[in-house]
Amino acid sequence: MIEIRRATTTDAAVLAELAAATFALACPPHTTAEAIAVFLHDVLAEANFDAYLADPERVVLVAEENGGLLGYTMLVFAEPTDADVRSAIGIRPTVELSKCYLRAETHGRGVAAALMTATLDAARERGAAGSWLGVNQENARAIRFYEKNGFATVGEKRFLVGERYEDDYVLERAL
Repeated sequence: MIEIRRATTTDAAVLAELAAATFALACPPHTTAEAIAVFLHDVLAEANFDAYLADPERVVLVAEENGGLLGYTMLVFAEPTDADVRSAIGIRPTVELSKCYLRAETHGRGVAAALMTATLDAARERGAAGSWLGVNQENARAIRFYEKNGFATVGEKRFLVGERYEDDYVLERAL
């Protein structure tokens, strides 16, 4: 049975492992292994998750089955710092769906839908009226999933992976 729960500080190491197993799945084919490694080191390492889990402006949820983590999401309760995002989104107060990653073997099992429902519920519970996210323009699978969950494209932004900027869509939905 799949359980969705809020991550705790004891989850930092396994979240970093999960991030290492899932981040590349969201990257376009031209992303180099070196760029992915740099991003994992700089953004998704255990020390980063220690900080994320201690940050009161962030909520990390995990999908778990038989003691193993299948996926995770991260909400960031703050006004966007990116000017392109600030101008694109129209619903305030907003929350960023900063991370939404699942192991490849879970795709098609309903895990993502359950995790998304719990994540949006957590956003509502904290008072957000809308949620936004960035998704690589080449990630058709993720775009379809987000659209199925009520998100719509409202703009574009850039996202740095390694030394290369990628083109992302900005998607938003009302909560």
